[in-house]
Amino acid sequence: MVPSLNDGKDLSDYCVEFGRKLGSSYVEARYVKDTTKGLAFRNGEPFSGGFSPSTGIGVRVLVDGNMGFASFDRLEKGLAEEAITIAYKMAKNAKRKDPIDLGQPVSNKKKWEMPVREKLTDIDMDTMMSFSTDVNKQMEGLDAFNFLVRSKMVDKYLVTSEGTQIECELSYLLMFCYMTAKGDRGSEQRNIDFSLAGGWERIADTKLVERVGDETQRLKMVASSAIKVDDLLGQPVDMVVGSEVAGIIAHENVGHPSEGDRIMGREGAQAGESFWRDLKIGESRVGSDAVNVSEDPTIPNSSGFYLYDDEGIKARKRELIKNGILNEPLLNREFGTRFGIGSNAAARSSAYNREPLIRMANTFFEPGDYEFNELIEDIKLGVYMRGFKEWNIDDRRYQSKYTGSEAYLIKNGEITDTMVKRPIMETTSVGLLSSLDAVTKDLNLNFAGTCGKSDPMQGVPVYAGGGELRFRQIRLGGVG
Repeated sequence: MVPSLNDGKDLSDYCVEFGRKLGSSYVEARYVKDTTKGLAFRNGEPFSGGFSPSTGIGVRVLVDGNMGFASFDRLEKGLAEEAITIAYKMAKNAKRKDPIDLGQPVSNKKKWEMPVREKLTDIDMDTMMSFSTDVNKQMEGLDAFNFLVRSKMVDKYLVTSEGTQIECELSYLLMFCYMTAKGDRGSEQRNIDFSLAGGWERIADTKLVERVGDETQRLKMVASSAIKVDDLLGQPVDMVVGSEVAGIIAHENVGHPSEGDRIMGREGAQAGESFWRDLKIGESRVGSDAVNVSEDPTIPNSSGFYLYDDEGIKARKRELIKNGILNEPLLNREFGTRFGIGSNAAARSSAYNREPLIRMANTFFEPGDYEFNELIEDIKLGVYMRGFKEWNIDDRRYQSKYTGSEAYLIKNGEITDTMVKRPIMETTSVGLLSSLDAVTKDLNLNFAGTCGKSDPMQGVPVYAGGGELRFRQIRLGGVG
């Protein structure tokens, strides 16, 4: 029998009380009940499925400026006391050079939820199977294709010794397509995350089945038509990228290096460092005046949506880069104190047995002043990269590489019918952002993903995007 939320709340409250009795200056208990069910298909045939509940409590304690973390997955008083004692001893025996300071006490009390019209708890396996059949039909004709779908409902309760009590409900549809198409020009692959936040209604709202069909036809076209274009070799050209490519650039070249723990080296041995370490917030220029990149967890119907983070801080928009200048890093309470500006609610945890870390939510290029045709009309020779096939970036988030999937030759101010095979943008973060000179007026945030970080790894749902972007004088590789 799965424990109720009230059981978890009561035991979490007791965890805080017990941790204080041991002598902790700060205690935090986070109860998470995660209910997941899903199906997996290979070439239209089901090969896996099931129901996966998960329930547990994670506790953090602060003792003499040292933090300890432990978790337990059976809601029993004895296990709670054992976990808290482990966390307490871990903190008590640590000898940090720089004690952890969480800053001013926080006492927020709030209940919030992700808006839904059709609750995922009301969706049975037959409905999921029927929907999956429709999606798989859209991919027929591909050389190979996989489809995974999971509904995930999360209940959380956070309580701290400072008086914070946050209760929330989250709802996700996690969906992934892995496509392979063979054509006259070879084989092409795409891995696309179609995940959505909210209820079952989001499938119809976003025309998801039709989107899968559209991406299928586009991949077939790339495999049949994309060619090497000699005119693009050995010279700088102008690039226009779609919102999907804008999103991965915002996430990788801006979002990750903005994380305060990376900047100060806390993540160095686990997930990498940041080239922001050698720069000054509010002063250092890393891009042109056209570069404005933000982070906003409060956007409804987004995968990164939340109103309070996993430390109980009220969420708000964060402007990471303004007019090309570093403006604000992502911070939790610990690193907010270290930076001297306080937390901006960037603490997230993927499960009860993972500590809250500084994480992204929804990262995007702010809209600019241009229509799409205005980006194209004065380009003599260039490439429009609608989507990407793969990406790579170093652990300081500086040297980066993006390989296009669907891409077209631009010539004399027009997008031609010539499809360019796997163009590669390879440059530094500063070089790429400095070459950006125009952004369209629209904001497209339909590029979903799961962002991984730390050791043990924890992945959290995110969105990324922007409008179309124009980069000047990019030297391309791999055009054929």
